[in-house]
Amino acid sequence: MTAAIESSFPTYPLRRFVNELTDGPFGSSLTSSHYSDNGARVIRLGNIGAANFKDDDSAYIPMDYFSLLRQHEVKPGDLIIAGLGDGNHPVGRACIAPDDLGPAIVKADCFRARLDEDRLTHRFAAWALSSSVVSELVLTLTRGSTRARINLEVAKEIQLPVPSVAEQRKISEFLDVEMSRLDRLIVERKKQVNLLQSQWISELSETSARLSDQFGVIRLRHLMNRIEQGWSPQCEDRPVEKGEWGVLKAGAVNGGVFDPSKHKALPSEIVPRREYLLRQGDLLMSRASGSVDLIGSVGIVGSTEDNLLLCDKIYRISLEKMSAHTEFVAHMLRTHWNREHIKIGISGAEGMANNLPAGVVKDCLVPKVPLKLQVEIASKLDAGAGINSKLQGAIERSIRLITERWQALITAAVTGQFDVSTASGRGVTE
Repeated sequence: MTAAIESSFPTYPLRRFVNELTDGPFGSSLTSSHYSDNGARVIRLGNIGAANFKDDDSAYIPMDYFSLLRQHEVKPGDLIIAGLGDGNHPVGRACIAPDDLGPAIVKADCFRARLDEDRLTHRFAAWALSSSVVSELVLTLTRGSTRARINLEVAKEIQLPVPSVAEQRKISEFLDVEMSRLDRLIVERKKQVNLLQSQWISELSETSARLSDQFGVIRLRHLMNRIEQGWSPQCEDRPVEKGEWGVLKAGAVNGGVFDPSKHKALPSEIVPRREYLLRQGDLLMSRASGSVDLIGSVGIVGSTEDNLLLCDKIYRISLEKMSAHTEFVAHMLRTHWNREHIKIGISGAEGMANNLPAGVVKDCLVPKVPLKLQVEIASKLDAGAGINSKLQGAIERSIRLITERWQALITAAVTGQFDVSTASGRGVTE
């Protein structure tokens, strides 16, 4: 027996409005051998945001394979529902397939729905399914000890508030507008974070220039033993569970620090290449990215309890310990000079768009400071980086708070707690 939704609108199970509800055709049979660099899109859990499609997780299957699966085709406007969730991404959330999607199907753990829009519109259903009140209700229907999961039959029984179609459209339009306002507000907060980052890079650059004048410079190639890139098999877009192996995502060092949460689970049928196991103290550098500004970002691996492997979009740089201190070198690789050197190196690498050649990395310049002094300077720079990080953290917490309040607005709107005709939502999102 599931709890009822407190709503001013009547509530009904999703099945009452479904013309068609299917899951992906693959089950657990889709492996890395099925994927290709282009073709038909495979919609995965990472594409399903809160009522909005996220286009930053791309995977494809060949068109000839897709032609065998056309009965599962996703069309623009279809409702896509997540059948699997975790702490940051609730199970049951939904989005709408975009108009420019092209040929596509859903993977296992995602459902494609087509509703009777004369009674329940796809857009309102996406907002309702992404509300906290429905998410909490869906959790009571889930199974699985580590990740919340629902199957197709359970999905049909999800209870939704269902006002009149006219009211549904009014609520959806209101939330669409408020979501745009929220996005703009978050963009401004992120600009503040970027400004803090720029100020810190300028401080590092001034320190590097002063040390270079005093001690001279040395190319990184003379301070390193080895540079290697890892391995990127087709993985599952979810965190690892206990006992599993994971492979880093390209963005694991984008923020200037190592983020172990940026990884994907290695499918159980693929044997892990243990030579790429991450070790504490490893110096990592982004080798390839869709954004040139992110290439060359560096981070140092801290302690990690997960079995994480280096991906082929990231370099691991092994330094000569008798002449180079890892933290000092990492700070110097973030300076303006090295950032510009890397950008020029990328643009000059013919046939390697947005890829950083190893030779360019080796020619980065580091002040030729004695090892003992490197340690002392790195300690001071770490302290400065910590202060800067706290300031950035405060802004990022404000972004999370805005998002939480936004979630409350969604719930209030779809359950009829206020009249969207007269409400602006500004007391919630600002």
